[in-house]
Amino acid sequence: MRAFTYERAATPQAATRAAQADGAKFIGGGTNLLDLMKLEIETPSHLVDVGALPLREVQDTPDGGLRIGALVTNTDLASHPRVRAEYGVLTRAIVAGASGQIRNKATTGGNLLQRARCPYFYDPNLPCNKREPGSGCAALRGYSRTLAVIGTSDACIAQHPSDMAVALRVLDAAVETMRPDGHTRSVPLDDFYRLPGDTPHVETTLDPGELITGVTLPPPVGGRQLYRKVRDRSSYAFALVSVAAIVDGDSVRLAFGGVAPRPWRVEAAETVAQTAPPAERAGAIIDRAFDGARPTAQNAFKLPLLGRTLTAVFEQATTEDQA
Repeated sequence: MRAFTYERAATPQAATRAAQADGAKFIGGGTNLLDLMKLEIETPSHLVDVGALPLREVQDTPDGGLRIGALVTNTDLASHPRVRAEYGVLTRAIVAGASGQIRNKATTGGNLLQRARCPYFYDPNLPCNKREPGSGCAALRGYSRTLAVIGTSDACIAQHPSDMAVALRVLDAAVETMRPDGHTRSVPLDDFYRLPGDTPHVETTLDPGELITGVTLPPPVGGRQLYRKVRDRSSYAFALVSVAAIVDGDSVRLAFGGVAPRPWRVEAAETVAQTAPPAERAGAIIDRAFDGARPTAQNAFKLPLLGRTLTAVFEQATTEDQA
């Protein structure tokens, strides 16, 4: 690990100002950043610790939704009474990820910003445009079984690793931020993440020094809320594919994880559920949502796996409705 300087910010404004320095980075729970620093994939010259900021509350909003502070841990968020009762897909997604120890430390803001888990991103001996822009993408002709099948580019095929973000996408969450000049803004989650294009190292629409202060959820929409994750082992593994679903009769909302550089949702595909015969519904939705997919020979299995996973989600919704 390379040497760095450190300071603890007392206010969000102070944190954003401190993060304007060259090579500065925020650190909250540190569950991803510290690992990357040990491997010298991340080499910040200055760490701005935001752990003491007053961003650890889950609050009701005037419109009936929720505001989640950026430092609310994954464990506290998953177990919050309103989240469990009214945003069940979020609880189910969070507990499907990582380990209990990591969820105790990981924060809401940090979860959104965790870096790709592509093996070539983590190997500094091999080219990776996300780690070293312009160096190339070893995954294109290498091991790609776990990587993305849609939203990729010739520069990067890494997938987004978060389970929580997939659930937030199906819930139409927005990310609240503060810029170094003190201005705040709210960014819909779908606009928060960038597709790789020619600049895969630029993963979000955050400006330099801009701090995530919270996430807002609109009022609950009801319906049966489910999260199903398929992975290579039964715990502590990232998704090969995942489905976050809100099912209310023929009305569905769906977001997919493990398959794209950001949580993948195509609202137009959700309307297919209202017209397709039940036996063909999952396949028709996947065909529409993944039109234009560019899988590799190693990960083409993800497309039929998505269809089977979505079929299982619909069956689970029916079973739980009848229980």
